[in-house]
Amino acid sequence: MRRLFDEELADLDNSFTEMGMLVAQTIQKAVQSFVDHDREGAKAILENDHKINEREAAIEKKTFEMIALYQPVTTDLREIVTILKAVSVLERMGDQARNIANSTIRVKGTKHIASVEKELGEIGEQVATMVSRVMDYYVKNDALGAETIAEENQSWSNRAAKVRLDSVKGMKDDPELVDSAADYLVIAGYLKRIGDYTIDIAEWIVYKRTGKIIELNPGYNYFI
Repeated sequence: MRRLFDEELADLDNSFTEMGMLVAQTIQKAVQSFVDHDREGAKAILENDHKINEREAAIEKKTFEMIALYQPVTTDLREIVTILKAVSVLERMGDQARNIANSTIRVKGTKHIASVEKELGEIGEQVATMVSRVMDYYVKNDALGAETIAEENQSWSNRAAKVRLDSVKGMKDDPELVDSAADYLVIAGYLKRIGDYTIDIAEWIVYKRTGKIIELNPGYNYFI
């Protein structure tokens, strides 16, 4: 029985990690599609969105089955609970990537601010890297590493504040930039949410490792 449980738990771990990597890739592609004004790329993201939702449903189903069948305790139970909680966070990240793709498709502005788009592209890369890194901390069961995610979130959030300032300035200086600048603010807001979700996963990693529930993101308003 124990051997079967360990095998199923390893499979569950792998499924969760693979979903995290898929979400990170989707975020990066969504931001790049927006920056490149690539509507076809954005449409591809929307067409594949169901894959993230299906993975979440399958993982949740498996966690409930394992809890009911094996009735795990202590560290085993914490690991399954962590996956159950964190997989829903990954799905919400996927929703934000989908929102970015939708913004790319319906974008109205024809005049753009190249410097802001460059900044958004770099922020998107950094956020996607954060997601990949937090998944690596999960695999390594590295609670100390997970706790550093909040500091990294603060660093890129400072860059997001610059996007806000430059976008607002663009609106004031040139009425033709209003539509594009408004989109920049929306995209930055989506990325902020993804960053916050990454911290949520980091908190669950700490719980998995130590059994302690902590708050790494105590209500800071980094951007909007």
